[in-house]
Amino acid sequence: MELSFNRNNGPVDDLIDQLMGMVEVHHPRLVREMILSALKAGQEIDYPADLKLMRTTMKEMRYTSKVFGPYRQRRKVTIFGSARTEAADPIYQKCVDFSRMLAERGYMAITGGGGGIMQAGNEGAGADNSFAVNIHLPFEQETNPVMSQDDKVLIYKYFFNRKVAFLKEAHAVALFPGGFGTLDEAMETLTLMQTGKNPPIPLVLIDDDQGDYWEIWFDFIKKILLRKGLISGEDFGLFTITRDPAEAVQLIDDFYQVYHSSRFVGENLVMRLNKPLSPEQIEILEKEFSQILVAGTRIKQDGAFPVERDQPDLLHLPRLILKFNRRNFGLLMAFIRRINSF
Repeated sequence: MELSFNRNNGPVDDLIDQLMGMVEVHHPRLVREMILSALKAGQEIDYPADLKLMRTTMKEMRYTSKVFGPYRQRRKVTIFGSARTEAADPIYQKCVDFSRMLAERGYMAITGGGGGIMQAGNEGAGADNSFAVNIHLPFEQETNPVMSQDDKVLIYKYFFNRKVAFLKEAHAVALFPGGFGTLDEAMETLTLMQTGKNPPIPLVLIDDDQGDYWEIWFDFIKKILLRKGLISGEDFGLFTITRDPAEAVQLIDDFYQVYHSSRFVGENLVMRLNKPLSPEQIEILEKEFSQILVAGTRIKQDGAFPVERDQPDLLHLPRLILKFNRRNFGLLMAFIRRINSF
């Protein structure tokens, strides 16, 4: 029979309902669609490798949510950098200092779980304040000794699932010097933020004391990408480069002084705040950032939309609701920084 996500599958729907009742699932409507997706895949796909990929992806993402779930209320910073950085390298100690300061302010560190900068990030934050998001590789990627005995270690088969975990759980991203993987992670994060596929978060590029990595990268971005019109000037608002780990921590902390988080609800961008703004402050935002608003629309302050009940822990927060043009994401970061100035 041809299965449908509507409730017109007859006895199959009854069996799914019975199965969910036996195991007492949360949010049965959503779980029902997941079960039907698996059944439809079994009907439509006869190539075993494709089914294996779907199966493993589902298993890895389920375990990701299980491990991170108990720490939902704590902000987390994903730290990227080279697995080949030696402990004697000054940038290693800079990362230790950075992650230690994060932990002192209540943040948790997410690293790739390997050696080098990843180990430095876990070392500074400590195992109690760390996650290791590792991957099966033939070299370089044994779980570091800081995290090897901790229960907050995840080991993935697929890079794309691992990348989802890095960004899905992150309230900020910090990048230290690294190889192809670090550059890939930097560009992917920038792409997702530039296109609005990742919510606005601080992206901090922490360089060595000579500026021999990210500052040189920045010169390339300016001289080649910007000059050729491949990016716009406002895209530089998506990230910050610093040589000072204390400044990096402060940049992350400042980002959440007033701003809390955001999501789209239909055509509306909903920005949740830690405190309400005054009518005068909202008027200032409208005047200074009219470019990011759909023409003829205003910013209003209100409560949660009904659809936001899927995030019950955030329902109490005041909200700014605006029709964002979905183009100027660099300016949106400046908009958030302006909110934080109030």
